[in-house]
Amino acid sequence: MSVVLVQGASRGIGLEFARVLSLRGNTQVIGTCRDPKSANELRGLNNTEALECDVTSEESIQYLSNHVKQRYGKLDLLINNSGILHPSGKGETRLQDVSSAGLMSTFAVNAFGPLLVAKHLAPLLQKGTGLVGSQKFREDGKKCHTGVLVNMSARVGSISDNGLGGWHSYRMSKAALNMANKNLSIELGRGKNRVICLLLHPGTTDTDLSKPYHKNVPSGKLFSTEFTVSKLLGLVDESTIEDTGRYIAWDGQDIPF
Repeated sequence: MSVVLVQGASRGIGLEFARVLSLRGNTQVIGTCRDPKSANELRGLNNTEALECDVTSEESIQYLSNHVKQRYGKLDLLINNSGILHPSGKGETRLQDVSSAGLMSTFAVNAFGPLLVAKHLAPLLQKGTGLVGSQKFREDGKKCHTGVLVNMSARVGSISDNGLGGWHSYRMSKAALNMANKNLSIELGRGKNRVICLLLHPGTTDTDLSKPYHKNVPSGKLFSTEFTVSKLLGLVDESTIEDTGRYIAWDGQDIPF
């Protein structure tokens, strides 16, 4: 059985990831959020266990890791999905809007949290045996023991692609996440039980995070969660160890760092 964990699965893209993965045969889904008792849609999915995890608390992440280790003993796929635009719900468009509290809160969720989740769950990914629909083999034809770590980034985290400025906390935190994933791809790319580490950009998706800016999205460029997740899971399913460290948009195109 494949075991997949979606961190930040109570709504939006994370919930859709959990829903689609729960429909795959022989797959156990673990969906996490800060308050699973109120995550009715998540708890209603088949083959899904809803667990508490606050990515701003390393103690909470450690508790989650211990539970997964004891109950499942491995992970085949981990999706770090939790993210915030800013505690206020809107990005800082002016320098005078920047605050220490806003920066710290945004970094805690978008950059520090995913790295700490990787710290505690990477040993379980190293025991992964591949995903349903994605059998990975070495050059000698033997099956790889390859887990996949997905960190949900955003195009606005690209330094070279930044032509508009603004959104200081969000841009900076996603750029930091990009660096963390690069580090992870190197460290977890060593040895025989390597982990594929991907950065994925979902495009502008119809979620609460992007809602304040929907009116500015060009026609046809606001994606449904169903469309976004189908594209992103396609990328995950086709990934190999040669893809580790890549920063990829929903359409399969590489994004410059």
